Amino acid sequence: MSYGKHLAFNRDGRIGVITLDNAKGFNLVGSDFLKELEEIQKEITADGDLGAIVINAKGDNFSAGIDLKFLKEVSSEFIMANLVWLQNLYSFWQDLPIPVIAAINGLCYGSATELILGCDIRIAADDAKFSIPEVRFGLAPDMGGTTRLTHLVGIGQAKRLILGCEAIDAEEALRIGLVEILVKKEDLNQRAMKLAKKMAAFPPSGVRFAKKGINLANESGVQAGLLFEQSQSTFCCGTEDLREAVTAFLEKRKPVFKGR
Repeated sequence: MSYGKHLAFNRDGRIGVITLDNAKGFNLVGSDFLKELEEIQKEITADGDLGAIVINAKGDNFSAGIDLKFLKEVSSEFIMANLVWLQNLYSFWQDLPIPVIAAINGLCYGSATELILGCDIRIAADDAKFSIPEVRFGLAPDMGGTTRLTHLVGIGQAKRLILGCEAIDAEEALRIGLVEILVKKEDLNQRAMKLAKKMAAFPPSGVRFAKKGINLANESGVQAGLLFEQSQSTFCCGTEDLREAVTAFLEKRKPVFKGR
């Protein structure tokens, strides 16, 4: 278990849980937040036994977004030197081979919205509110917002949210595809953990190749996606886990997977 001033990280079985842990400060994203996030990501990378990640928040709000004090201090020179690093912090979730679930309550604004866009599945509490208001402050989203939001909700909705700086509630977020699941606030973390544990119990190769294949399909043509499916299927059909999954199903017992 690791703690910082802004984030906490612990394990629940094979689930890694990252908690935004500065509720009094609205879980704002600043330099210390981002450095702590990087350290947690290093810990996740070094742990080969994790089966899924859940990102949630302590308090009434997921995050009110970027700390304006941090934004006021940045310069073009700082961005030139650091933006690739900053973008990689949020791309990490998409590139990670295991599923990443965001459990969102209350405010989820700006940089926090960009954070959840990099996750695989977003579960919203019924009190969640989303906004990506960077244009209001004289810049465009720069940590995946214009790119991933467009892929997720389509060009028209992305323009409405980004150019109009409109805030939407959880029901509208579900309707346009910004989130995949909507639950009551009191059920949020339980639903996220239930889904994470379900995914973590599946054969690792199946989960990892499925995630990679879906990501590839979202960014490439049909033929490239089909070629990847051919390659992953050739590998997976030679694994012990596939044989164990089929045998356990036929024998009506719980499978034991070894990741090979």
